[in-house]
Amino acid sequence: MPTDFWGNAIFSVIPTIALGLVFWFILRAILRADRTERKVYSDMEAEERARRAAAREAAD
Repeated sequence: MPTDFWGNAIFSVIPTIALGLVFWFILRAILRADRTERKVYSDMEAEERARRAAAREAAD
């Protein structure tokens, strides 16, 4: 391990930055998965509503 000031400063900051990046990647993955799931669910719901509307029109 370096004994000079800048070496110690860099070795002190690297773990914090690394943990921050890991946290950011995990949060990003969770948010993207949620957004994708909501979009798929919305598409399914719109398709079901259209199917029900078509069934009502056919029954009339």
